[in-house]
Amino acid sequence: MNVDVLEDERHHRFVLNMGPQHPSTHGVLRVLLELEGEYAMSLQPVLGYGHRCHEKIAEYKPAKSFMPNTARMDYLGALIYNHGYAQLLEKATGIEAPQRAEYIRVITSELNRIQSHLLWYGAYLLDLGAFTPIMYSFDDREHILDILEDVTGSRLTYCYYRVGGVCRDIDDKFIAGTRQFIDRLRSRFPMYEDLVNGNVILQNRLNGIGDLTPQTCARYGVTGPLLRGTGVAYDMRRAEPYSVYPEFDFEIPTETKGDCMASFLVRFREMEQSLRIIEQALDRLPEGPIMAAKVPKKLKIPAGDYNSSVEAPRGELSYYLVADGSDTPYRLKVRTPSYSNLSVVSEQCAGMLLSDVVSAMGSLDLVIPEIDR
Repeated sequence: MNVDVLEDERHHRFVLNMGPQHPSTHGVLRVLLELEGEYAMSLQPVLGYGHRCHEKIAEYKPAKSFMPNTARMDYLGALIYNHGYAQLLEKATGIEAPQRAEYIRVITSELNRIQSHLLWYGAYLLDLGAFTPIMYSFDDREHILDILEDVTGSRLTYCYYRVGGVCRDIDDKFIAGTRQFIDRLRSRFPMYEDLVNGNVILQNRLNGIGDLTPQTCARYGVTGPLLRGTGVAYDMRRAEPYSVYPEFDFEIPTETKGDCMASFLVRFREMEQSLRIIEQALDRLPEGPIMAAKVPKKLKIPAGDYNSSVEAPRGELSYYLVADGSDTPYRLKVRTPSYSNLSVVSEQCAGMLLSDVVSAMGSLDLVIPEIDR
């Protein structure tokens, strides 16, 4: 932690480095704070400490071989990153995944979304000084990891989707375990409401802190629960429907205040909507193959520009591919939500108490490898 003193005619300010290794940044993120007493007068995120050049790596390997890299960008939403990339290559090559595969993708993606929200829920409350809730949220999250491990072979950085489908079918054990988890988590929601959401200390820490407006979100490209917390029901599963999401009945939770409590409640309610989607998908799960009949071993991508967007736990995820006719992307650009969402922090937190900066930054639900990709 480095401290420098800045002096001018009117103020006595000092500069404080928050990070790059700090518990509340959840990764190697450095935030340069200019403080006046306990108030943060300006904030400047400093990125790049964990940059791994994923987009450049994509230009030097066959397109299908890049799938494991997608999971390393957002390790909490790895299956959804798999989904977006598989969908990108399917659009480019005209390959269509079977219906059963699409249903399996939706089920596993929504389980992945819930476990991401559960981790954020517990870690955010830990940032605010509440230790007990993370024990409960991680307990629930472990059940999801067990379910996904049985079908994918991994517990975190999944590489389960393939161009044209998925690599392994789900079985009766997976279905039964998922249904049991749905009942379990629903029975736990009242406990979370009583223990955490209605807690007066939490409400005082979050209400009126980190206010955002739809206009501010539009200027910075903020998406996901942060945008929906301002009253804008923008979700890629509805705005630009993909896969089999149009077949399901679910709501897009919104709040109107735009503060930390608003995005907190949006994420909490999204978990119930994900359970609704999973339940419907299990009820309607069709029989049939899990892979397209003809997927070339060497996937040549017709020359052109292609785009694929999905709704990740933190907001809009887009892949943009420029192809030159070979089996290796000429250029791959990934639009990750954490990068855009972090950009609003300088305006959102200016003039805040330092303790409230932790509340506001935690409400962004940042995954740093998604930024330093």
